[in-house]
Amino acid sequence: MRRPSAAAGSALFFAVAPGTVAGLIPWALTGWEAQAEWWPPLRVLGALLVVAGAAVLVHAFARFVIEGLGTPAPLAPTEHLVVGGLYRYVRNVMYIAVTSAIVGQALLLGSRSLLVYGAVAWAGMAAFVKLYEEPTLADRYGAQYEEYRRAVPAWWPRFSAGRSPSSSPSRRGPSRRHR
Repeated sequence: MRRPSAAAGSALFFAVAPGTVAGLIPWALTGWEAQAEWWPPLRVLGALLVVAGAAVLVHAFARFVIEGLGTPAPLAPTEHLVVGGLYRYVRNVMYIAVTSAIVGQALLLGSRSLLVYGAVAWAGMAAFVKLYEEPTLADRYGAQYEEYRRAVPAWWPRFSAGRSPSSSPSRRGPSRRHR
């Protein structure tokens, strides 16, 4: 896939998937109005989580376009396994960013319902990773993905980047990547 197509497809998927999960649904649950006046430092932490989650999500989508030459959407996957940038520290960058944005909104707005929704959304994403993404990536990338999976944790970032599998063309398998 060419970069302009990858960028357009990624922008569309960004609006549809994380835009719905981390934007539309939280808005539907809260109207983005404060539900309770929680302790101000918690609200500041919430704002920081929203900003950090959004920044990390944009970074991750850019990695899929630039490094992977594709999109995070299963219907238009990348040509290369994305293992650079924040993916050197943790495999599920996008899911962590989306969950952070939801939890951040919950803290900012004082919304227990958003905290519950954040836990449910994370559980759904974790199940999707375990039941669909990991087996698909193992099938498509074989040893390269297995090496990456052994070297990089799924949910809790490691503190040093270390060495991840190469995404060079000679070691690349069929189109697919990890979100």
